[in-house]
Amino acid sequence: MTVAETELPTIKRPTAYEQWLTDEGLKVVEGLFIEDLRTVELGTWERRGCRAAVARLEGTEDVNDAHIIEIAPGGEVAPERHLYEEITYVVSGRGSTTVWNSAGTRTTFEWNAGSVFSVPLNAYAQHFNGSGSQPARFYTVTSAPLVMRMFHNRSFVYDCDFDFTDRFGSDKDDFSGTGTAYQSRVWESRFIPDAAAIELKSWAARGAGGSNVMLEIADNSLCGHVSEFPVGTYKKAHRHNAGAHVIILGGTGFSLLWREGEPVRKVDWRQGSIVVPPERWFHQHFNTGTTPARYLALRWGSKKYPLFRQFLIDRPTTEGGDQIEYQDEDPSVRATFEAELAGHGAQSRMGEVYDRAARRLQDRAAGQSG
Repeated sequence: MTVAETELPTIKRPTAYEQWLTDEGLKVVEGLFIEDLRTVELGTWERRGCRAAVARLEGTEDVNDAHIIEIAPGGEVAPERHLYEEITYVVSGRGSTTVWNSAGTRTTFEWNAGSVFSVPLNAYAQHFNGSGSQPARFYTVTSAPLVMRMFHNRSFVYDCDFDFTDRFGSDKDDFSGTGTAYQSRVWESRFIPDAAAIELKSWAARGAGGSNVMLEIADNSLCGHVSEFPVGTYKKAHRHNAGAHVIILGGTGFSLLWREGEPVRKVDWRQGSIVVPPERWFHQHFNTGTTPARYLALRWGSKKYPLFRQFLIDRPTTEGGDQIEYQDEDPSVRATFEAELAGHGAQSRMGEVYDRAARRLQDRAAGQSG
């Protein structure tokens, strides 16, 4: 018996995620970075009853996105539940959020500018602006692009009645800001009152005398971290997966980004800026201001629930890792930094940083030979 062959249909755009963007009538923000989250232009999201835009930046590569939502003074956003994860950074304003599920768990918590929180997967949530005179603005990183394309069924994504009681139940409804500290600078919580004030710990391997805390949030695969580095310094270049939304919490400086073997791109930043390095692009952050530079990165890479391949971001490229040590970097990197500092009337502290890095290498070599 001969079986007739049918030509496989060509996959055409738009994807299920792109069709969702169109159907929702959402304004889309593109490019390599956003200069200021506080002033980025928004459109209207009629279904949710608010002003909004979706950040679909070059470095997200549709493994995640970010919903920029603004709640009018005294206003609220229509309640919603969905099967994609989300982590919210409060850009400005103050207010409250009520979270509930059909199993009967319900809680309300308050947030302010700088807060970070996550509505548990497929729980209902409604946000309220607590000010009668000032708008409130969110930057919410979500896994919507993956989930939309994976299931390509919007009713399933938004109307599934399954309650993830392992993520939100009688013992999982704490938005008080308490959490659990683990080794290797890990803090697990559902709510962080102020990312600019969270306590950090030294992370010598990343250079520049910097400090850090890794964030495990609401049992998500999405996670985050907060890092800070001193005046007159810069961090070692490294690379990792796509979709790390780097939100500048304080300080002034710039980042260099490049795909190996290709020209370097430079992005200047200040408080409120955001940059998302594309997958496997080296990137390096430089502090040219008068205060320590601190940023929040919302991204994939949970230690508890890893989803993608983990990069070795604190292991040298010379040893098979994904970090360029200071002694291995292109001389133009330091020259660019010194020129920027001179333009700002600031002084470099990298001499002492290089000395510490050299001593670490010597100690490491001595330990290996011993």
